[in-house]
Amino acid sequence: MARGISIGDEVAITATVRRRVDEDHVSVSIPSYNFPHSIVCRSTNVERGQQIELVGNVTHIDEKDGKVTIHLGPPVTVDIDKVRLVEKYRAPKRKKPLRDMVD
Repeated sequence: MARGISIGDEVAITATVRRRVDEDHVSVSIPSYNFPHSIVCRSTNVERGQQIELVGNVTHIDEKDGKVTIHLGPPVTVDIDKVRLVEKYRAPKRKKPLRDMVD
């Protein structure tokens, strides 16, 4: 089971800063994600080895392999035990009925 995480939930993953690419971008290392990833970070006091929390929405869950895909700009697929639930998805409530009420 996916620890109570479902599609649409907002989750967070902790990434480690690898280096500054340029004045606006930072290269980060995401646990169990084997590809380079950079984020926009305009803060000037970011140092190598610092932990950054990345927040995104779940778009796909593969319970067989224990993986979850998160939308962080590009889709990022990581192990489900590396993510932390921030907020459950709640469907919007209808303010008006689907049909007009007939008198």
